Amino acid sequence: MTMQAWKIFMAGGLLVAAGTASAQYKSIGADGRVTYSDTPPPPTAKIVEQKKLGGTTAGPALPFELQQATTRFPVTLYTGDKCGPCDDARAYLRGRGVPFSEKTVTSDEDIALFKQQSPDGTAPVVTVGNRKSIGFSQVALSSLLDSAGYPATSTLPRDYQSTAATPLSPNTKGAGQSIAQTPAAPTTPARRDATATTPPATTNPSGFRF
Repeated sequence: MTMQAWKIFMAGGLLVAAGTASAQYKSIGADGRVTYSDTPPPPTAKIVEQKKLGGTTAGPALPFELQQATTRFPVTLYTGDKCGPCDDARAYLRGRGVPFSEKTVTSDEDIALFKQQSPDGTAPVVTVGNRKSIGFSQVALSSLLDSAGYPATSTLPRDYQSTAATPLSPNTKGAGQSIAQTPAAPTTPARRDATATTPPATTNPSGFRF
């Protein structure tokens, strides 16, 4: 092999390696071919590995439909201590298999920031993208999740781990522990009228108040 041919061979290998390293998805198509891509594969492909932008593996890959919903309409749950409705909202999200981040409201700093989400201090608050549900109502929360494209029943991988709960204010010390998001039993979503519209925010009496 001449020196020029060797340089061309090495350059091609580096380009392939760089493309593989920067790829966010590794999938297997219907024809059995393995593909590396930085965009989600089609629904017919099986995702076998998903990476974060930094190149580190992000754990078990989420099904395509759920992945799309979490990217476009991320869910955040704001909870208080010893708050029954907050526990109900958390249980419903886990039962339906919805990945979410949880912000705890315990300190004065937390409460001050929380009033931006719920002016009268009613908890829990669940935000789905830029829409929210204040207080816990399974009907209202189910409608928001349906509109955002979240699957009606859990499609999470069995070994999926939910993220740890963290204080709403960065000045508050302490955080929750990571909990396996594997519900004991699936939750049946509430039925809704297909012609009904969901308001940007829903206030419900079933809530804890700071």
